Amino acid sequence: MLKALNTAATGLQAQQESMEVISNNLANSSTAGFKKSRAEFEDLMYQTVKEPGAASGLNAVSPTGVQTGMGVRTAAVQKDFSNGGAMITKNALDIQIEGTGFFQVLTPDGQVAYTRDGAFRRDTQGRMVDKNGNVLQPEIVIPADSMGVEIAQDGAVRIIQGPNSVPQQIGQIDVVNFVNPAGLKSIGRNLLLQTGASGQPLTSRPGLQGTGLLAQGQLEGSNVNIAEEMVNMITAQRFYETNSKAVQAADQMLQSVNNLR
Repeated sequence: MLKALNTAATGLQAQQESMEVISNNLANSSTAGFKKSRAEFEDLMYQTVKEPGAASGLNAVSPTGVQTGMGVRTAAVQKDFSNGGAMITKNALDIQIEGTGFFQVLTPDGQVAYTRDGAFRRDTQGRMVDKNGNVLQPEIVIPADSMGVEIAQDGAVRIIQGPNSVPQQIGQIDVVNFVNPAGLKSIGRNLLLQTGASGQPLTSRPGLQGTGLLAQGQLEGSNVNIAEEMVNMITAQRFYETNSKAVQAADQMLQSVNNLR
């Protein structure tokens, strides 16, 4: 009976973690470049009373055995890197990657981080930075006297400095891809860090080596589907209720044993 209580408790914990993941998805349904996650579960160890295939008599073996499961746990929280919808902003420094790939930015502590959020702006030095001041890599400085900025699909950044001037290229935006993007570590602020699971960053021009092209004047929206997340939330709630019923049933059976005379 105590095993039933502990097993049901692991189910409650797993569904609570699933609800936390779903809540985070819903909270970020309007976050630019956000990628939804899903909780994945696995069963725990089994208590083996009789091994499958164990001898059950002369020239006879048990076809199934007797094994009792000990519950469930969260094995992983998997990110879904499918593309989100386009949000048209008409801002010259808003950029969307139409396909796979990440922008790379330099954080104040010297780390290179990766993001799908292409909402850039100029800092006091004219450098392209994200909303938290992290500098886009390779560094691009837009002169103060530029009248317009053009970002091509292949990442070439050009400026116009006068009504009759010829566009002048001042830099190149490269994108980065990974063998296993799901292995990247989320650190908040729409940033991801490389880990041993993600593999080494593969830098290329947009549109090469399987990466997407750039689109100026628009941002990538979150790939969260609110209707789907609401269904997942209801499902997790019902599973939680079912596991709580198992706890109540085990408690009632223990109570019946305690009341024996």
